[in-house]
Amino acid sequence: MSNTAVKEEKQKDEKCSLDLCPSRRQFLFASGTAMGAIILSGIPGLSNAAKLEAELTRYPRVKIGKVSALKVDKPVKFKYPARDFENLLIKLGTPAGAGVGPDKDIVAFNALCSHMGGDLSDAYKPEHKILGQCPFHQSTFDLTKYGMIVVGHATQSLPQIELEVEKDDIYATGVFGLIYGCHSNPMRV
Repeated sequence: MSNTAVKEEKQKDEKCSLDLCPSRRQFLFASGTAMGAIILSGIPGLSNAAKLEAELTRYPRVKIGKVSALKVDKPVKFKYPARDFENLLIKLGTPAGAGVGPDKDIVAFNALCSHMGGDLSDAYKPEHKILGQCPFHQSTFDLTKYGMIVVGHATQSLPQIELEVEKDDIYATGVFGLIYGCHSNPMRV
């Protein structure tokens, strides 16, 4: 390159730095600062992201089992909130998110994969406390962590059945999350 070309290139660089031509570092810093300001300013939908919770649909209280009848890692099938929805009641033997009972280890989940509705009713893996793999795309869910997706195509946790224990009786009272195949959880049972 000739001296003239080098001088012209240098002048372009100087002109750009004097104008509104930010460097990559300046751009990233400015955009990060702006996003932080937006989150802190309380714009609805952005600042409340950490406060989002699974939607709970309440249903009539239905007795689904007895604490004394459950065996660790032996799922029990039951229908709730209607005859079309099969679920699994499981005593995990280890405390779990939203677990009930004396050891907080009794949980229940809908048995359809949240991705495409694959049947998970016989897919419990006791050694890892997971449900899956889904027969369609191998989605797997951690039952100790609210049915959270571990691997696979699913983008939502398994719908968890809200449970209550009264003496030795176990009751289903609602559903956290959306049951596969429904635009909204059914209002009637």
